[in-house]
Amino acid sequence: MVFVLSTAVYQQTLSDTKQMDNGGAASHSSPVSSSLIQTVSAAVSPCPVLRKLLTFKVYKRRWFVLLLLSLLNCSNSTLWLTFAPVADQSAQYLAVTLEKINWLSLIYMVISIPIAFVSSWMLDTFGLRIMVILGSWLNMSGAVLRVLATVPGVDISYQYIIVMGGQVLCASAQPLIIFVPTKLAAVWFPDHQRATANMMASMSNPLGIVLANVISPNIVSTPAKIPLLMLVYAIPACIICLLSTVGIRSSTPPTPPSASALTSNSEQFFRGVKLLLKSKSYLILMACAGSNVAIFTCWSSFMQQILCVQGYTNSFTGICSALIVVFGVIGAGLFGVYTDKTKKFIDVLKINLSITSLMCIAASVVTLLPQQPIAVAAVFSLLGFFGFSCYPVILELSVECSYPIGEALTTGLIFVTGQILSALYIVLLQAFSKRLAESPVSSCRDVTMSWKVSNMVLAGLHTLVCCIFVLFFHTRYHRLEAEERAMLQNQATA
Repeated sequence: MVFVLSTAVYQQTLSDTKQMDNGGAASHSSPVSSSLIQTVSAAVSPCPVLRKLLTFKVYKRRWFVLLLLSLLNCSNSTLWLTFAPVADQSAQYLAVTLEKINWLSLIYMVISIPIAFVSSWMLDTFGLRIMVILGSWLNMSGAVLRVLATVPGVDISYQYIIVMGGQVLCASAQPLIIFVPTKLAAVWFPDHQRATANMMASMSNPLGIVLANVISPNIVSTPAKIPLLMLVYAIPACIICLLSTVGIRSSTPPTPPSASALTSNSEQFFRGVKLLLKSKSYLILMACAGSNVAIFTCWSSFMQQILCVQGYTNSFTGICSALIVVFGVIGAGLFGVYTDKTKKFIDVLKINLSITSLMCIAASVVTLLPQQPIAVAAVFSLLGFFGFSCYPVILELSVECSYPIGEALTTGLIFVTGQILSALYIVLLQAFSKRLAESPVSSCRDVTMSWKVSNMVLAGLHTLVCCIFVLFFHTRYHRLEAEERAMLQNQATA
């Protein structure tokens, strides 16, 4: 009873907040809120036991759920980029062109876009548990199907089709699990741990990119090793599926960790979509976030083909990809802790995105230089440190500027934008690339392409979007403000 009343008090607080957002003043002395506070106060004051029901609580179980989600995100991204670091060998084994191998990565963007909206609705409707379990089963099924394509007796003409079928299943799993970090942080973690939890779950996805770029070149010395490579990636997917199915018992903890967890998706789905599409601050953030995701998708997909033109080996390409993510995880950890303590999401994001644009320009230059491994590695390390670390900050800021709209929806639209721009950028990069007749330093095993214009176009696009964000993005932290008002309301009942 007391818990229901406290929820009603908080709902009144949200109503006051919305009035202020619309230009009105919050009526702190409204009859509804006053009577509710008096009722709660009367019920709680004589009974210390009931008073404890109003105290928010966290559970150790939240770290286990976070670990499973992180492992699942990591596995899904390794399956996404299995073939990109060894594109030449994959094309030879599957007897297809490099363009078709690129489609094994691009299919993630194509498939996940229509599924993303349904996934956002499902996450806010059915909860975290159903989404993680469903995602883990799709992820495992796709990984196993890819392995079946390499079974002796399968006709070579069907192998690519079967592998693509596995990629489609894995791509279908991505939107089911990639929206979960913000929801997990909101419903399982207190306000001083949300950015950190979001960072850990979100950065597990690029960690999988690191593993793919390191493991794939080291396993695939010849095209005949491709079946072993797919088996290596399938085993963790099966284990994670088992752990998720039996290990996640509920979508939410018994009691909420913060006031905002009570009403994180109080807006209906379709009304939430309309509100987001009318929000100038959210639209600017969505475009900038999508562009940021797109540049890293492009580098992950084409780095081997870009660097081999200047004579860099697949192993060095894997190291550069690993440096992007490793330094990105380090940066995300530092900025995650910093924003948890200071709540300066906007300041951190504007600085990081500006430096990311500079690093994109630098990368478009150093990738034209042969025999400069230190310069190339340094630029990609800085690109990762400032660029990759933006993602969890973006997700937290998206919730702050759109609260109380559900976290899955706000994250989902950003994800869809990122996928659309990734597909667009990839098409543009391929359109602006030119075939070279010969290159004396090239280590490419197939066709040698010049990516000079493509990389400059990519850097220019991200710089343009970044400038728009720095100049025009402003927002209030609605979730933090609502929690502060709720805390004041609860103190009034004491």
